[in-house]
Amino acid sequence: MPFPGPLFERAASAPPVPRGLPLVITLTGFTDAGSAVSRAIDYFRDELSPSPLAVFSNDTLLDYRARRPIVSFEKDHLTDYRPARLELSFAHDALGQPFLLLAGYEPDFAWDAFTEAVIEFTEVYGVSTVTWVHAIPMPVPHTRPIGTTVSGTRSELTEAHSVWQPHTQVPATAGHLLEYRLAAAGVRVAGFVLLIPHYLGDTEYPAAALAALDSLTVATGLVFAGDELREENREYLEKVTEQIEGSDELARMVQGLEERYDAYMAGSTLATPMIHTGDLPSADELAAELERFLATRPGEDDKRGS
Repeated sequence: MPFPGPLFERAASAPPVPRGLPLVITLTGFTDAGSAVSRAIDYFRDELSPSPLAVFSNDTLLDYRARRPIVSFEKDHLTDYRPARLELSFAHDALGQPFLLLAGYEPDFAWDAFTEAVIEFTEVYGVSTVTWVHAIPMPVPHTRPIGTTVSGTRSELTEAHSVWQPHTQVPATAGHLLEYRLAAAGVRVAGFVLLIPHYLGDTEYPAAALAALDSLTVATGLVFAGDELREENREYLEKVTEQIEGSDELARMVQGLEERYDAYMAGSTLATPMIHTGDLPSADELAAELERFLATRPGEDDKRGS
């Protein structure tokens, strides 16, 4: 079936881009525990004002029935229409360091064509590295640092920051396909999975976005301020603490998660508060937690409406 139109359009006023920059990829979609990726995208767009280089076609890549655009209604008329955005942009971090940013929704369609386009961009701009992040819910406590596991071709990152190295199968995302194809093309690529406390996975957890930004810093050397997120996180954690203190059941759950986390971390020689390699959690626990998470998500009929 032919595409209804071009996959993307190059921005008419795109700025000149030097070769050899890192590429950061943040795509929302199948899983985004704690709204880690969506909040990171908001930070990039609101704080860094990236300049679009290529704008991908919603009519080609997006299923509007599953992810409907937002309209604003005021009394008796519509005042605004906000379509989803998926763009390759040129941006600068808090220190003015340049980088490329691919941010927006995960494509619903044409994954192969989308992946080929991204690989072509990496060749055109001669990117130095590609780093992407996503987040899944896991049975870990919010009172400990958010752990990550790292995949890709950069072994120094995997050895330093992976929580565990499972042998398992999970539903793929477009980010996985990008990493797989980029690795095959010889690109230095790393994928960070943020392990977010499962009981906070359906909330907007500011620490999740901060962990996403910190992971990108570890991989690229880029610096992101995130001061507003840090202040928001302090207020968020105060509310979580109040809820837990008011519930014996929640308090026991968190205490159990803490004991398990601390038992694993005992004897760790890491200089940074990151989980290293080990068997926490197991592949079976990952699968079970994913099943519980996905079971609470609306089905296609529910998302599309009548």
